[in-house]
Amino acid sequence: MDKAGSNILIIDDDPVYRRLSSSILKERFTVFTADSPSAGFETLKKEKIDYVICDYRLPQMDGLSVLGKIKTDHPHIEVIMVSDAGNMDTVIEALRRGAVDYFKKPFTPADIWMSIEKTQRFSKLKKDFQSEKNKNSQLKKWVDKEMGLQMMGESPMIEEIKNQMRLVARTPDTSVLIIGESGTGKELVARGIHNMSVRRDELFGAVNMSAIPESLFESEFFGHKKGSFTGAIADKAGWFETTDKGSLFLDEIGDMPHNLQVKLLRVLEEKKYVKVGNQKEQTFDIRIIAATNKSLEEISNPRLFRTDLFHRIGTFIIHLPPLRERKEDIPLLVKYFVAQFSEKMAKTSIEVAPEVYPLLQSYNFPGNIRELRNLIERAVILCKDSIIKAENFGIINKLVQSAPHEESFNLQEIEKRAIIKALENSGKDPAQAATLLNIDCKSLSKKMKQYNLSFI
Repeated sequence: MDKAGSNILIIDDDPVYRRLSSSILKERFTVFTADSPSAGFETLKKEKIDYVICDYRLPQMDGLSVLGKIKTDHPHIEVIMVSDAGNMDTVIEALRRGAVDYFKKPFTPADIWMSIEKTQRFSKLKKDFQSEKNKNSQLKKWVDKEMGLQMMGESPMIEEIKNQMRLVARTPDTSVLIIGESGTGKELVARGIHNMSVRRDELFGAVNMSAIPESLFESEFFGHKKGSFTGAIADKAGWFETTDKGSLFLDEIGDMPHNLQVKLLRVLEEKKYVKVGNQKEQTFDIRIIAATNKSLEEISNPRLFRTDLFHRIGTFIIHLPPLRERKEDIPLLVKYFVAQFSEKMAKTSIEVAPEVYPLLQSYNFPGNIRELRNLIERAVILCKDSIIKAENFGIINKLVQSAPHEESFNLQEIEKRAIIKALENSGKDPAQAATLLNIDCKSLSKKMKQYNLSFI
């Protein structure tokens, strides 16, 4: 128990109890006393008080009113109420308004010490919780800086996605399904939605659904009690408990086995779960954001994914385009990643040679933004004289240079490439693209739907 540095104020109009409380506590604390609320408030203005012991029956105002003023003006101070025997309604109301504990008159030294010890433990837990929350806030800032808080890009596609993120962020409970190829930034979009919502100060949890073994599903999501199974050496909080009031990102949800889909659906519908080794149901309040690299046709196919779960997680669907469909964003992304890695590697004034941009825009990036990021990191490491040149992208150079000479006999691939090229050359104008391809706009629209292409 603390001895130094803790100050206690006793507010009690009864001189006998005031002196008794003071004599008990002065061995370990610096004790201040007041015989009225006004005198107590004056002491609070002048002295640094950690704890207040306040009687309920006081002149000027009752103890509940004193409690309310203290919690309003000095929220860091913990208050212990003293009540007459049998006045439990007052005790319950005091605890509801923020008192930490109470004891009754007449009391013994053991009653006071027990209450003080309980209050100190509560105070320490509150400080530890705030410390962890501050750490989480700092971690969140670091993650946002590393990943980029916003979707990088200025293309019409990305502007529309940003608008969708802003809209769905306003509704804190709407489930979101993000569909996009690997490396397109699905987690980035999920974090962006969380950071723009009212849940921003709570935890954002991210789980790779394809990496969780069936045998550990309940433990990972619901948590477990110590000794509930072999290896459960301590209590563990699951994802639903850890991210309560926040957002839970379920990545690669399309790869979940069917039997686990049933378990997840039931929990999401009931918003209740039971820890492994426990019988008590617990509730949760979480926004679910899911993501998959499967197409909409695949994820909505009942043979591949449960229809009822699809509708549960897919209230609001966001489609992320691959990087090859928004190549106009590549220069902006390159500059962002160059600045990021230059700072990390303590390299100053890194410039990008003009020939780099058309080189990268000529490449299809099967790994999307993740691949671009890795290429830029490698280029920043390899560059000499603080200039990133085409030679720093040796693999891409070879692929791009060899592409025109490669002969393909796949008619669908040739047709798809021709459409993409026509769209690029026409500035994605449907009429001009159709003219370049010598087909009508209706046929072009049909072909684009076939190859999952878009004008946006």
